[in-house]
This record gives sequence, C-alpha cells and structure tokens, in this order.
Amino acid sequence: MKIIFLGAPGSGKGTQSKLVSKKLTIPQLSTGDILREAVKAGTEVGKKAKSFMDAGDLVPDEVIVGIIKDRTAQADCKKGYILDGFPRTLEQANSLQEMYSQNNDSLDKVVYLEINPEKVVERLTGRRVCSNCGAEFHLQFKTPKAEGKCDLCNSDLMHRSDDHEDKIRNRLGNYDAQTAPLIQYYEKEGVMKKVAAEGSIDEITAKIMDVLK
Repeated sequence: MKIIFLGAPGSGKGTQSKLVSKKLTIPQLSTGDILREAVKAGTEVGKKAKSFMDAGDLVPDEVIVGIIKDRTAQADCKKGYILDGFPRTLEQANSLQEMYSQNNDSLDKVVYLEINPEKVVERLTGRRVCSNCGAEFHLQFKTPKAEGKCDLCNSDLMHRSDDHEDKIRNRLGNYDAQTAPLIQYYEKEGVMKKVAAEGSIDEITAKIMDVLK
C-alpha cells in the first residue's frame, strides 16, 4: 500500500506515520531523510541535489522525485511505503503522479489529519524539548516530574524558537495556502481520507487504520 500523509505542523503527522508504518510493516519515508541519504550515498540524483544545496538553492521538484523514485525501488518498499513531507505543493503532486504513470503504478491512499488551528497553537506553544536527548514534554499534557528538567537525563528543557505563537500562526498560514489545492487534487483522484487528529495518540492511530482498511 502506497500512502501519503498530509497534516499541518502540530497535527501529529510524523508521529502517526511512524506508528502506522510499524503496523503495516512498510517503511515511513521522510523526504528530508531520503535526501540526506541520497547525498551521503553519492547517487546520481544525490549528486544533483548536493549541487543545489551547496549553492544554497532549493532542490528542484524533479530531483526530489528522482530521489523518491530511487528509494521506492528498494526491496523494503515492495509491499508499499508512507510518504511523509511530500508532496507539499500541487506542482510536486503532479511530478509524483508522472512518476507513477511512468512506472504503471498508482497511489492507494492520502491520509489528511484535520485539526483545529487553535489546538495546534495549544499543542506547540506548550511543548518543551530536552536540550540534550531531544525528549519532548508538554506543560499541559505531559509535564516533567521536575519543572524545567528532562525526566530521562535531567538536562534543561527548552522552548524552541519556532514554537512561539506568532511563528506557529505564520507556519499554519503558509501550510494552508500550499495544502488547500492538494486536498482538492486528491479528493478528485478519489484517494483522500480525512481523519480528525484529536484524542489520544492511540485513538488517532485506530481511526487512521480504519480508513486504510
């Protein structure tokens, strides 16, 4: 099963895509990770991507799709995979569709995690991250045992700069502008499944598994 996960910052997209990948025993492919792996491995498309990155330019869609094409051709993707972080724009969705057409392949499902923007602000402004091990806590939902200290390594917790309200609302606005056309695109394709990203992590995972049946 080939699946795309869409969701605003703070919707739990990364968490849920990892959990679902384990349940379906298919890899979760983060485009950022794939890009770094291709550059490190020195593949043909990895070299192309590196040339843009070294120049401080955005990696073009066709290069990213080429990297995704190489990665999804590997043996662990035979049963399917989850794309997390791609496509982000309508142009990227069209490029991805061209890849599938060239391979006589198709996308199975797009899972869109719907969430009230105010919930996102609440989730992210209260998030605290360990400065040492990266463990995450929340001032309301997952409070540390000792204020300002990590439960795991006792290092200081930090409030990330991009977790401040003004920056969160800016990211949400940018995401909505980019994603609205994508939602319409995949609804027309008949593969869109919307899931309310509210409730416990396990409850949301169960809802996603239901729509993937």
